[in-house]
Amino acid sequence: MTGHTIDHLVATIAFIAAIFLFIGLFTQTLQGAILYQQNRHVALKASDLLDNILLSPGYPYHWGETNTTLSCFGLQQPGTTGYTISSFALMRLTSLSGEPVEYPIGSGNWYTNVSLGPGGYLFLPLSDAINYETAAMLLGVNGTYGFQLSITPLVNVSISEVEPRAPYLLTLKVEVSGPGFPLGGANLGYYLYRVQKSGKYPILELFSGTAQTDSAGIAYLNFSFNGAEETYTIIVHAGLGGLKGFGYYIHKTYARSTGVIPFVVDYEEGKVYLAHDWDVQGEGGPPVPNYFYTAKFYALTEEFEFQEWSIANSTGQINYGGGGGKFFYGETTLPVAHPGFLLVTYKDVAGGYGMSIMPWGIGSPLAASILFGGVPAGNVWVASDLRHVTVGQLSYQAKILCWSLKGYQTRTPSGWRW
Repeated sequence: MTGHTIDHLVATIAFIAAIFLFIGLFTQTLQGAILYQQNRHVALKASDLLDNILLSPGYPYHWGETNTTLSCFGLQQPGTTGYTISSFALMRLTSLSGEPVEYPIGSGNWYTNVSLGPGGYLFLPLSDAINYETAAMLLGVNGTYGFQLSITPLVNVSISEVEPRAPYLLTLKVEVSGPGFPLGGANLGYYLYRVQKSGKYPILELFSGTAQTDSAGIAYLNFSFNGAEETYTIIVHAGLGGLKGFGYYIHKTYARSTGVIPFVVDYEEGKVYLAHDWDVQGEGGPPVPNYFYTAKFYALTEEFEFQEWSIANSTGQINYGGGGGKFFYGETTLPVAHPGFLLVTYKDVAGGYGMSIMPWGIGSPLAASILFGGVPAGNVWVASDLRHVTVGQLSYQAKILCWSLKGYQTRTPSGWRW
């Protein structure tokens, strides 16, 4: 076989391979185009559904602040326009981010669980929560479309302890990031609540101040007390332009168990139980007989500052339900429709101190996230859409995933059919 013949054969083989490669790529592109055309209605529905949820307050108005039954589902803050979301409506949604919790154990009373960081809790009555099935029915998509809605902060503020910078005894590192990048030059305001170890009930001492992040979105806060030996909670708010966010960090000297855990038991009255951890978890060794606690509520003002509000039964004593004592839980009442946070400080009989914190409203200083709806696993085509929204005074992103529950659509001479 001559060299010319071999070259011709190699060229022919390469040409045939290129044809098959082109056919494969064309087929994939064509399949993708057909799949998109068959499911274009899902993408349109995702956008329509997201706007229906975010641009309607639902009915009755202010349903997030009551125990009322819904007749129309929507999350917009009543009396506002645009993508301004009610932090209390979000609070009533059944979250996918945490498993329900029974309290007390064996009572049959279940609470939704919105996952927060260490020491942060948000437990709400499951019987009063709005579940996915109810929302889908009120939106008119049950049986035709599935959806999942996530509401997450655009600004993330993380706080950690680092090696103290002399002559200070405590240094906290604050890192602020926006949607995919650090927020350099962000203005910070911080509130640190430190426990004073004196008296029957815990007393709080406040340290507050301001700072600014560097070009990497980092700032360092210095304090003159030894953080390793103290119990404290710090809340930091960050702002840059129209972006605003919060973060918190708790350090406690009490490590034996969880301590005192708040439960919202009535939205409309703002009633909160302060529970003994043994009645919630029922494990982890012999229970601590008694906790002495101090509960304080701080509201977020329009000036982005915290203001302490007086609440009922702000101090008290609790023991676990199996202890035979008369103190089974504490009870207090929070102001309805005023976002903020509940800070509970407690100590045991041995002098160990701890703190727990609960947001009052999703767009509160704890900047909680919500994941609500169905699970799209197993669906070939899932459309998504998103909006930038305001929850309370904070910057959030609302994202929806949407999928068909009836399979594909195909074109017929008379139109699209399932």
